[in-house]
Amino acid sequence: MITDRPEMGFLGAPIETHLERVDARFAILGVRYGWPYPDPGTTAGCADAPAAIRRRSARLGRFAGHWDFDADASMTLPSLIDAGDVPGTADDGRGNGDRIEGAVRTLLDRGAVPICLGGDDSVPIPILRAYQGRGPIVVLQVDAHLDFRDEVAGVREGYSSPMRRASEMDHVARIVQVGLRGVGSARPDDVRDARAAGNLLVTAAELRERGVPWLLEQLPSDASVFVSFDCDGLDPSVLPAVSALAPGGLGYREAWDLLAGVRNRVVGAVFTELVPGRDRDEISALVVVRLIGSLLREA
Repeated sequence: MITDRPEMGFLGAPIETHLERVDARFAILGVRYGWPYPDPGTTAGCADAPAAIRRRSARLGRFAGHWDFDADASMTLPSLIDAGDVPGTADDGRGNGDRIEGAVRTLLDRGAVPICLGGDDSVPIPILRAYQGRGPIVVLQVDAHLDFRDEVAGVREGYSSPMRRASEMDHVARIVQVGLRGVGSARPDDVRDARAAGNLLVTAAELRERGVPWLLEQLPSDASVFVSFDCDGLDPSVLPAVSALAPGGLGYREAWDLLAGVRNRVVGAVFTELVPGRDRDEISALVVVRLIGSLLREA
């Protein structure tokens, strides 16, 4: 499969858009388009996120080898390839999904860990489907919202449904949902269904009270982890450029420690719902770059 070539590689990484040739431990993959609703609203702006994240990463790439105080270690880049963007259009949900699943499956076949740049929060669905036959995996979702609707406006694979669809996948052993707060698309029946499916629901307030070490203890120590990170899981004071602002979210350090705590067993990740058109001074894109960096370390 051939992906669209970006203007620059993430953190200055080499670009390889022929996925069958990828030879690296990590592969950055842009996923601009998922399955849209008839009225996508501000989430339409999420399609610009992969380019914005790469652009902001370019400044940090110059500091390879410098000391990173967040990690208490030198900022060394691992074996990393930028695999470009999955081809897609805003009105082709089924086609987008097929191409995303195929691209991620190819990267997995090449032995790479896909780190995907969304896109709205419908893109985790085809990404996770690519792991069929590679489970069991635990999905760690960071999000203000439950995302457990069965359908919205007749669409069953939109951005309000990724965790519902994930719960139906045989290779997903469990879903841990962190950062929940406020009001969104979830109704009482959706919350009941998520708990009945065995999902662990952790509000942002509960995480703040119990701490990240407690949350990490809820994940089986030998579990392979896939991270689904919706940017609105963070507090707007940390990352304001999202499609659905919700006060009271995770802080930067909580998010860093959570991702760093699972990085040695991460088999993939996706970062979604960044809206560059709302990003003053590119601070939100910078936060995403830094959090991805918390995963891009050699085991």
